[in-house]
Amino acid sequence: MDINHYRELVKKEYCDKFNVLLETLVEYNKMFNLTAITQKDDIINKHFIDSCTGEAYFPHGAAVAEIGSGGGFPSLPLKIIRDDLTFTLVESTAKKCRYLDICVDKLGLKGVTVENMRAEDGGKDVKFREKFDCCVARAVARLNTLCEYCMPYVKVGGRFIAYKGDAQEELKEAQRAIKVLGGELEKADPFDLNGEKRTIVVIRKVAHTPKIYPRGQGKERKNPIV
Repeated sequence: MDINHYRELVKKEYCDKFNVLLETLVEYNKMFNLTAITQKDDIINKHFIDSCTGEAYFPHGAAVAEIGSGGGFPSLPLKIIRDDLTFTLVESTAKKCRYLDICVDKLGLKGVTVENMRAEDGGKDVKFREKFDCCVARAVARLNTLCEYCMPYVKVGGRFIAYKGDAQEELKEAQRAIKVLGGELEKADPFDLNGEKRTIVVIRKVAHTPKIYPRGQGKERKNPIV
């Protein structure tokens, strides 16, 4: 993982757009409760650069669903550096959806749609179920729960890409969930970001997700697949 490459993209090559994103996040954070990270340098490192680190795992022109978009990470930084990608941002909180729409407008991004809905509802909807080349999530839930939210969105042959910290324990915990939901672990790419352990987990969709999943009614969190 070449962190310096992504640092250059954020701070130099695409600095104008990242500055707009930074200013917008700082402006709306108190109103919309988007992030506990408030120092500008920390936002750049822990949100922007971290978001960019997984970009190599998204095929050119991929249609991507992001689950639990929140403040738009990793989707918005990825879209800035990879305009070939299209995004559907799934977020259950209306005010955060409003913020995402503001960012998309201010940054002039094309091919980004914001959907105000629960992840498990979208995963059951024929409009979204198994319609995406990739699904991505960051800082939403433990991996076994996250797989149940995200795998239903991915086409067979596509990828679920999860941004994690030190993921060894979660990977062991999620082995059965990955298999049950039609996945196969392709890669877990660990790296160090300013002294913090990070991991990009890549799961290949090798079979259709059984119709029972996602189960809904909070079962993904309360009673995760183990």
